Amino acid sequence: MGRAVDKRGRMAAGQKPAIVAPRPRASITVREAEAADLTAVAALDRRVTGVAKATYWQWALAHYAGGPPERIFLVAEAAGGTLAGFIIGEVRAWEFGSPPAGWVFALQVDAARRLSGVGSRLFEALCQRFRAAGVDRVRTLVDRHDHLILSFFRSQGMTAGPSLQLDLELPA
Repeated sequence: MGRAVDKRGRMAAGQKPAIVAPRPRASITVREAEAADLTAVAALDRRVTGVAKATYWQWALAHYAGGPPERIFLVAEAAGGTLAGFIIGEVRAWEFGSPPAGWVFALQVDAARRLSGVGSRLFEALCQRFRAAGVDRVRTLVDRHDHLILSFFRSQGMTAGPSLQLDLELPA
């Protein structure tokens, strides 16, 4: 029996994720993103989300790649230089006086390379950068219905944190 999922791997309410055996760990290199990665990053994001955001990725690379040490944009390359995934985060402390923490706000892994350790390698490398910047906590926001990314972060040891997200839909 198939499971109803959207392009991002989110399941319909009430469904449980299937148990899938991990693939062998990929042979990849994690490095700082560069301006030359723009086309590959934008293409990967478009394949995964179904939305073209070239202008956003141009801004993100300019803002995070090669910037100050508290801004981090890493890519994972497979053999031959093929982009396997990317992750972006930053150290920040502007949520109502909270102490500095590492925030993850973008993570994509090529669907063909999922379950092979690419996302874990990217997350581990980002956490090392956060530790080097002097923080001891990592945070992110995840849509509660996005079971794919929620399962990934839980597999990395992340749990519900002390903050409560509040939301307001603005009237038209």
